[in-house]
Amino acid sequence: MQSFEIDKSDVLKVKNAILAGDETLKTVLEDYHASEIAILFERLAKSEQQYIINLLPAEIASEIISEMDEESHPEDLLFQMHPDKRTEIVEELDYDDATDIISQLEDHEQKEILEDLNEEDASNIRNLLTYDEKTAGGLMNTDLICVNINLTKKDAIDEIIRQSEEMEEFYTIYVVDENDIFKGIVSLKDIIKAKHNAQLTELVKTDAVYVHPDTDQEEVANLISQYNLTSIPVIDEHQKLLGRVTFDDVIDVMEAESTEDILKISGVSEDEELSGNWVEAVKSRLPWLVINLGTAFLASSVVRYFDPTIKLIPSLAAYMTIIAGMGGNAATQALAVTVRRISLYDLSDKQSYRAVLKEFTVGLINGASNGLIVFLFAYFFDGNPMLGLVIFLAMTGNLVIAGITGAGIPLILKRVGIDPAIASSIIITTFTDVFGFMLILGLASKLLL
Repeated sequence: MQSFEIDKSDVLKVKNAILAGDETLKTVLEDYHASEIAILFERLAKSEQQYIINLLPAEIASEIISEMDEESHPEDLLFQMHPDKRTEIVEELDYDDATDIISQLEDHEQKEILEDLNEEDASNIRNLLTYDEKTAGGLMNTDLICVNINLTKKDAIDEIIRQSEEMEEFYTIYVVDENDIFKGIVSLKDIIKAKHNAQLTELVKTDAVYVHPDTDQEEVANLISQYNLTSIPVIDEHQKLLGRVTFDDVIDVMEAESTEDILKISGVSEDEELSGNWVEAVKSRLPWLVINLGTAFLASSVVRYFDPTIKLIPSLAAYMTIIAGMGGNAATQALAVTVRRISLYDLSDKQSYRAVLKEFTVGLINGASNGLIVFLFAYFFDGNPMLGLVIFLAMTGNLVIAGITGAGIPLILKRVGIDPAIASSIIITTFTDVFGFMLILGLASKLLL
């Protein structure tokens, strides 16, 4: 089965079905999965989205809303529904999905929705709303299968059957004692395969990996990936089981974190929505461009200082752009690799040193290789071997600087508590521009004049 992509014919088919009436629309929508309808919503007007959601049963409508992209603002769609329909949909949602959507609303809107829910659902969602959305507590779902460690195999199976009636799916069974203290996990397979008179104490895995509610979402994702888990339990400081984070939530986290890092490295605020309008884009990007303009003046001051050299050797102006551009690209490569390495691992001092040393070596080899190409070009095109030597040295030196700064600066920023992705790009661009111009013009002044 191929992944679904928005097609104009699909959008037109749905729009025409809306005009044709409820029965035609229901028939057309049967051809689409809930997640596909959520994608189609990106091309439909709010009024059309409302019409479809109100037409569909709450079970399917809740799936659509949970699958909608955050930038499509499913919370607005939910809040604008009739209270009865809204309540039905929220009650169909998993607690973590309901919390994610409701948390985007204003306080008075949240209160209005929660007051219409039954006490159990409202209490669970209120509890989850207290956690930061980018932590394990903000990701976790309180719906889980939990059994007492003192049960026999038969009693445990009976309890699992009873609890699973209210759950769509589950991957792991969590084990606690009579005080709800987390004791470990057990798989359904191990319970089924165990002898008839087996005790749960014989089957439980006590060395299970777990997280606390304040654990950062990126760390949660790393743990689930590292240990190949389908879900991970969340426990409090007293070892009491609070909930679970499942792998499907982690996939969303990894996508969000990757998008955030890419935007930051590019000098774009994480607050800018990918589907936002031009006003939001300008507000997000202009401050960074102004900062970059300031650093560009610093690089231009180096060029001004060596203005007499450029006047005597005009061909340097052409090679300057090559040196600076190559340095910027090399630094960006080193930066991207280092930021990704930082996001995946908690680097020790030794690992950080090796990362910088690696980029130094790569910069030296790549710089010398590219420098040799430009040397040959200058030698045959300009007929000046000394000019070629200057460019060779400048290229090699600037790519070494690019490697060191591209790897070293994000590591330093991380050490002092600054997000390495958001500030590194401008700093390394300044380094490669300033030192690139300084190397080629400084060396030319010494060796060619």
